[in-house]
Order: sequence, then structure tokens, then C-alpha cells
Amino acid sequence: MSDSQLAAAAVLGFTTVILLIAALRVHAFVALILGSAVLGVVAGMPPLKIVDSFTAGVGSTAGSVGLVIALGAMMGGLLSDSGGADRVVDQVVSTIPAGWLPWAIGGVAALIGLPLFFEVGVVLLVPVILLVGRRIQLPLMKIGIPALAGLSVLHGLVPPHPGPVAAITTLNADMGLTLAFGLVLAVPAVILAGPVFGSFVSSRVQPKPPAALLDVQPPAVTVSVPRGDGSAGGNGSPGADGSADAVGRRTRPRFGTTVITMTMPVVLMLLRAAGEFVFPAGSSFRSALDIVGTPIVALLAGVLVAMVALGRASGLSRRQVSDSMSAALPPIAAILLIVAAGGGFKQTLVDAGVGAMVGRAAQGSGISPLVLGWLVSVGIRLATGSATVATITAAGIVAPLAARMDRSSVSLLVLAVSSGSLFFSHVNDAGFWMVKEYFGLSIGDTLKSWSVMETIISVIGLIGVLVMHSFL
Repeated sequence: MSDSQLAAAAVLGFTTVILLIAALRVHAFVALILGSAVLGVVAGMPPLKIVDSFTAGVGSTAGSVGLVIALGAMMGGLLSDSGGADRVVDQVVSTIPAGWLPWAIGGVAALIGLPLFFEVGVVLLVPVILLVGRRIQLPLMKIGIPALAGLSVLHGLVPPHPGPVAAITTLNADMGLTLAFGLVLAVPAVILAGPVFGSFVSSRVQPKPPAALLDVQPPAVTVSVPRGDGSAGGNGSPGADGSADAVGRRTRPRFGTTVITMTMPVVLMLLRAAGEFVFPAGSSFRSALDIVGTPIVALLAGVLVAMVALGRASGLSRRQVSDSMSAALPPIAAILLIVAAGGGFKQTLVDAGVGAMVGRAAQGSGISPLVLGWLVSVGIRLATGSATVATITAAGIVAPLAARMDRSSVSLLVLAVSSGSLFFSHVNDAGFWMVKEYFGLSIGDTLKSWSVMETIISVIGLIGVLVMHSFL
């Protein structure tokens, strides 16, 4: 096919997906299937080839990405149900002076955001944010924005979340190296989009949370109001030292145990990446790290440890631990389907030759592959409202460029695409409405706060990627 025909096929395929999702409110899973069909037909692919390409993409994506997402969800479920997340929040907000709370909340949200999906993190943290804001008379957005920034950055940029994992698989990037770069990039993104922007916007946006949420008292979290000298005082409660909780008569996991368990998979994957630089290929240490640092193995180890260190240690029975892990899977079914269908759409793009066409065009344009990946992802994000769809599809389009890049650059390309997928969340994004309703904001105020915050994260992500690339 000529490049013009392939370009037309790609445009019509994307247009089909966008119109079905945005205008007709068709589920993204079905929209991606139909968009793949339109793309393949216009590109001149035989019907059976279209089906085979889409099916192969679904299978490979679900097999590699689905396991990681499922294990991450199980670990997040145990963290939530055991009271571990409450323990981390409680420990921080009860010991940090009021002036530093926005920074502390951003850090806690980022830590919790490692294993938890964005939506789950919001549900866990919003009642705590409302309680803290009311107790110490801080503007709500001054601590709300840092919490949202911490959750969003980790969800959008760092494995094992769906978008980054799918992009890593599509671009054949190194998981450990991408994780290391992502964590480095997360620091300035959380700081600038969280406490810094939160302080700016808090005087300009006045949320009015629903009365029902204001009456919620998170049962496992206690808040001590910091005194002027920075020490903590106030309403301590049972469980502060790991003793039995008054509610549910369970013991919350200790702070240190919870943090170690939450970060264990990340540490194992980082050790694998470090081992590639420290130990020679074929050495026993290198081989061992290659095994334990494989994402599936690292997350499986994290889940097994969480079952004991979080589940059983908190007083959950074996049945309750099993139920917690089982309950974590149904909510991610839609995510898994969308991710898999995105993989099918990506494979159809590749097999039709669209990816190769983009590669040829990029070579002639002189645009950096990192900037191109970010721009493609931004366009899809603005059109569809889905960060996951934007990440997977953009990664498929720029995949031919990755074949000519070194390992570090491919990992940065993953982060460029992932950063673009966070750009300016607006009314076609479910996260936009979630934030609006939880904080009682108008559409205008949600755009001024949440949408701008997401844009800051996206732009900082691109700048950070380009800066890191200049030193590598």
C-alpha cells in the first residue's frame, strides 16, 4: 500500500474509535475492535488477516500485561483490606507539622500509588484528605492536589500499572531500567504538580465536598493535629503502635512492614536492572537477579509476602485473605479487556504497515522520536479521554522507531508516550468526573485544578525525558 493509503487507513481507524467512544458512548473494548476492522479494510488487508492480527495482538498483550496487572491488583487489595494503607497515611499525618503536610500527603500518595490503581487510591485517600483539612484548617486543594498528583504520576509513569507495562511490552523495553527512570522522573513531577501547584491553586478554587463525604470518618485512620513546635498531639487511638484496632478488632500492619511489602516488587525489579551493570552475563548472581526481578516473579513474590505480612498479620483469616485477593480482580476486568483490545489495535496497525510508514515519515521530518511519541499520545488522549488507550496505541505507532534506538532511549520513549497520555484530562475522561464529584467542584474549577495538574505532569514528564536523554 502507498503511504497515503496507509495514512488514510490510520486516520479512519482512529476516527472510528474516537467517534464511537466520545460521541456514541460505545465501550472502548468494542470501539477498538471496530476501529481495527476499519483500519484493516481501508489498508487493504484480507479479512482473515485482520482477524488474525487483532487476535494475535490481544493474546500477546493479555498474556504479558494481564498477569502483571492482576498480581498488582491482588497486592493492592491486600494493602487496602488489611489496613496497611491506613497505617501509612496515619503514621505520616500524625507526625508531620501542618506546613509540611501537602508535601507529606504527596509522598504518601505516591507510595500508595505504587501498587494501587488510581481510582482505588482516590477512594482510600479522599476521606482522609477531608478529615485532615477539617481538623487543621488547611485549604482542601492544598492537600488534595498533592494527593491526586502522587496517585496520577505513579499510575501513569511507573510499572506495574497498565499503561506503562503495555508500552514496555510493545516497545520491547527493559522493565527495570524503565522503572528506574520512571521513579526519577516521578520526583519532580509530583513536587511541581502537587505541593507547588496545589499552593497556587488552593486560593483560586474552593471545593464544596458532598455532605455525605464530610461525615465519613475513616475507621482505621487517626489524625493528630501538629502543635506549633512541630510535635504531634491530639486524638491518639488504639492501633497507633500496631495494637488491636477498635474497629473490626484487627491489628493493622506496622508501618515499616507495610512499606517494605509495598516496595518489595519495585526493589526486586530495580535490583535486576542494577545487576545488568554490576555482574557479568552468565554469572550466578546475574542469573538469580534476572529471575527474581522479572515483573511476574517480583509481583508474585510481593503478593505471597503481602498475604502473610499484611493479611494474616492483621488478623485476616485464610478465607478473608483469599476473598480480598478475589475481590480485587473483578474491578480490573474492564481494564484488562481494554488493554488487550488496545494490543489488538496496535498489532493491526503494525501488520498493515502504518508503524513503518510513521517511521519513514519521522526519519524525514527530523522530529525527535521522544517528542513524536509524546505528541501522538497527547492527540489520542485528548480525543479518547483514556490514558491507557493513548499509551498502547501511541506505543504501537512509534514501535518501528524503537528498533533503531539503544536500550536507554527505548525506556525513555516508553516514558514519553506515558507522559503524553496524561495531558489535559477533560470531560471525556472518567477520572475528571471522579475528581469533580468527590471534591464538589464545578466543571470550570475542575479544569483549572485537576486538568491543569495533569498537564503539568505531562509536560514535566516530556522535559524530564529529554533532559535524561541528553545525558545518556
